[in-house]
Amino acid sequence: MTDPVVGVLALQGDVREHLAALTASGARAVPVRRPAELAAVDGVVIPGGESTTMGLLLRTFDLLEPLRAAVAGGLPTYGSCAGMILLASEILDTRPDAVHLDGLDVTVRRNAFGRQVDSFEADLDVTGVSGEPVHAVFIRAPWVERVGPEVEVLATVPAGPAAGRVVAVRQNSVLATSFHPEVTGDRRIHAMFVDMVRTAVERAESAVSTARADGRPSLSA
Repeated sequence: MTDPVVGVLALQGDVREHLAALTASGARAVPVRRPAELAAVDGVVIPGGESTTMGLLLRTFDLLEPLRAAVAGGLPTYGSCAGMILLASEILDTRPDAVHLDGLDVTVRRNAFGRQVDSFEADLDVTGVSGEPVHAVFIRAPWVERVGPEVEVLATVPAGPAAGRVVAVRQNSVLATSFHPEVTGDRRIHAMFVDMVRTAVERAESAVSTARADGRPSLSA
């Protein structure tokens, strides 16, 4: 198949870094700022940034409901840091009117590890990522306090005061991490997501082909 088209929500945050990482991982990466651009992609990344600001901009650009509907409809979606917060079904330590997309049956806590000065790095074993541990960068990062029964935990903090805290999850076609793989040069998380997108495209194409075949008139008398 041709390279899947993966959009990066380009309202605020680490847009360029995600575009570069997706391109290096075999996707055709494009910025997304309008509903029509969202409708044209095979998958979408919600980058790190400031989750409340991003939520306000989603409303301003009339992207909130289209994005929510796309995620609910199975569009492969990856959220890093603020993206994880927006994808959650419940957010702690945020404004009462904070936007969330209900893409993951999880409860997340904003700025769970502390302020900017409390940013840190750690090596994580991430399910689905082979080879050496993933060197993860946490910047004002959330963590996951509750996971629903259909959510797969992919990584936890291995040591220190936050040992055992959940920092990477997947539920069906939605992937999220507390950390920022786009800033480290390690493309394995993005490659995993691009593989998710490619698989979803192949399944959709196969379903269309099957439907067309089933609808063909019989050539026999």
